[in-house]
Amino acid sequence: MTNISDEQLALRKERWYVIILAAIQVAHILDFVIMMPLGPNFMRVFNISPVEFSTLVSAYTFSAGIVGFFGALYADHFDRKKYLLFNFAGFIIGTFMCAIAPNFAALLTARIIAGAFGGILNASVLSLVADLIPFQRRGAAMGVVMSAFSISSILGVPTGLYIANLFDWHAAFYFICIIGVIFWILSLIMLPSVKVRSEVKSFKDNLQNFKTILIQKDYLQSFSLTSVLGFGVFMIIPFISPYMVKNVGFREDQLPLIYLIGGMCTIVSARVIGKLCDKVGSFKVFRVVAAISIFPIYFLTNLPAGTELWPALAVTTVFTMFGSGRFIPAMTIVSAVVKSEDRGTFMSLENAARQLSSGASSQIAGLIIGATAAGALTNYNIVGYVGIFTSLVGIYIAFKIKTKFNLR
Repeated sequence: MTNISDEQLALRKERWYVIILAAIQVAHILDFVIMMPLGPNFMRVFNISPVEFSTLVSAYTFSAGIVGFFGALYADHFDRKKYLLFNFAGFIIGTFMCAIAPNFAALLTARIIAGAFGGILNASVLSLVADLIPFQRRGAAMGVVMSAFSISSILGVPTGLYIANLFDWHAAFYFICIIGVIFWILSLIMLPSVKVRSEVKSFKDNLQNFKTILIQKDYLQSFSLTSVLGFGVFMIIPFISPYMVKNVGFREDQLPLIYLIGGMCTIVSARVIGKLCDKVGSFKVFRVVAAISIFPIYFLTNLPAGTELWPALAVTTVFTMFGSGRFIPAMTIVSAVVKSEDRGTFMSLENAARQLSSGASSQIAGLIIGATAAGALTNYNIVGYVGIFTSLVGIYIAFKIKTKFNLR
């Protein structure tokens, strides 16, 4: 019989932890992404305007940001596993409420509830990655967990449309609930408990700790890094589909190719970027990926009318790979800054700041972007320039963090 060393056993456990945590990410991101292709169904069934549909989408993000901010008060108060299971259960309930929603108001309420738990769930997952995976292997783990967005994009668009067409839009949310329940049970069985503090703190003590973390310069720099990146990319993403149709000349049935091809390529690139973080250093990788992301941002937001399908898809794919790829080394850098006893609160605040920044950027982009009488978008290149600027600002902030903590 082959003897398994302690190191091999630890690595095997780590792989299972990463798989389960990545699956949780897929479930709650899929709940967000699946709203996009279901837009026409909601507008038809509930007789709502595009503005009201955008409210359904942004309600999740703003709820995640606001509740995540206040949830940070107790993020380090509970066992990490129990905290994750509680929020995962709340997310599943919120998604189930989406599935049974009879009208627009009920669905909006359900989206707010799902977002409230989903935002904290995201912070809980990232906290556990940092708690359970040593820093020398954390980049690769972050790459796997953060590729969940790509997997969700690949699954979300075609699966959402297929299930909605086969049954109705309710079935898409039932599907997510089933996935959620399966991985809730696996999380209960396989994830270890991670106790942060032995003593129980009072609300006053938690409030003081929250204030200390919130005003600490090193932590504020970390919040700024991911918030700046989120702000830049989410000015661009919500308007990709209408720009490709109205300005470039895509047919609507060609839009899923953006998500499918971009998502598949990003799954591979995310793994590569994560492993490179461990091999050559997170800051070095971030600097290169962020610099490269400038080029697809420029070309995407300046694509001329009549661009052929495959060149246009090449641009959107490279944008997806490097625009999202920046967050892998960024989150690895951020995880090195925070103390283990502050990690839950820190990650909750980081997630809240990033969610609010992303939601605000989408609203600001809506004010910048206009439309011609024919429906073509105007000023999309301006939001692209903002995205380029945020990449440069992100490199500067990351350099400051790298210098302070002597990171590679």
